[in-house]
Amino acid sequence: MSLFQNRKAVLIDLDGTLVDSVPDLAYGIDQMMLQLGMPVRGVEFVTEWIGNGVERLVKRALVNSMEGEPSEALYQKALPLFEASYAANNGKRSYLYDGVEIGLNYLQQQGYRLACVTNKPIAFTQPLLAVMGIADFFEVTLGGDQVTRRKPDPEPL
Repeated sequence: MSLFQNRKAVLIDLDGTLVDSVPDLAYGIDQMMLQLGMPVRGVEFVTEWIGNGVERLVKRALVNSMEGEPSEALYQKALPLFEASYAANNGKRSYLYDGVEIGLNYLQQQGYRLACVTNKPIAFTQPLLAVMGIADFFEVTLGGDQVTRRKPDPEPL
């Protein structure tokens, strides 16, 4: 019995599932830090800090820790710097994981309707999918800023 028997759609996450976007995130964080006159953090730290949204990633970079809060003034200055740098570099260092296109082609050829459901803001999601060459696979793309509660809450699904 097939895992997908009697299924009509497949919902797929983006970061860490289809695309390794850590290099772009790390670049954005490091550019933000340089503009603030603070030490860069690098891929190693950013890899540990991702997973709870851009806001939390920026805060972790500012305090150089998984826990803690920067001053509100510093955070308010930093977030737009990160967003601008990330937007300008989105997809330049990221890459598709091996087999993604083959897998998406297979699912589509089998008649499954595909949706990309991610916590990444939609303004970053759609350009990344386009740059990676996989945007056309998805009938629906849903970003984390388009819902009230992000995954792992079931609302986006």
